[in-house]
Amino acid sequence: MDERARKREIWFRPVLVWVALCALLATTCTLSYVPLGGFSLPVALCIAALKGALVGAIFMRLFENNALNRLAAAAGPIWVFVMFLLMGADYFTR
Repeated sequence: MDERARKREIWFRPVLVWVALCALLATTCTLSYVPLGGFSLPVALCIAALKGALVGAIFMRLFENNALNRLAAAAGPIWVFVMFLLMGADYFTR
């Protein structure tokens, strides 16, 4: 593979994801002015989950076959769960 094709391969995916994230941001901002009623929160959360999945898959390289990356990515939600569990235990024991 020549140098030019290698640079294109390195830059193509992150730039494409950046454009997708900008489009999702524009969608979020646009939908904030549209009256969706009770569907406003689920739509916003779905867009946010899609943004998080894009960032995790491309920038954190979770799509690669590397167990350490996936372990580090899984540690975050596990610790957030532990934090909420301890916070709930503190709240319910008072």
